[in-house]
Amino acid sequence: MTYVIAEPCIDVLDRACVDECPVDCIYEGERALYIHPDECVDCGACEPVCPVEAIYYEDDVPGKWSVFTADNALFFSEPLPGRDAPLGSPGGAARTGAVGVDTPLVGGHPRQA
Repeated sequence: MTYVIAEPCIDVLDRACVDECPVDCIYEGERALYIHPDECVDCGACEPVCPVEAIYYEDDVPGKWSVFTADNALFFSEPLPGRDAPLGSPGGAARTGAVGVDTPLVGGHPRQA
């Protein structure tokens, strides 16, 4: 199991969760953050520091945002727009830096004010 970042994070990118994560498994897209499902150790440190309450344990994602569970995984397992290969498991977000692109779900989401 893993934690998931849902819709409230889009266009916010507060990064408090990144600072709190002890295993560096929260990656930055262009408009949202994504938790790597294989690198997450389920510690939950990220959840309480999220200012927009976008982070949920996989089994607790509200139904209206359930598509974000699979979408978080797709960020790593499928080639992102403009890329030839999936991101995979690079072993840490700090080493990777901002990816600069999002999944089609997040990229196609209406811009938040």
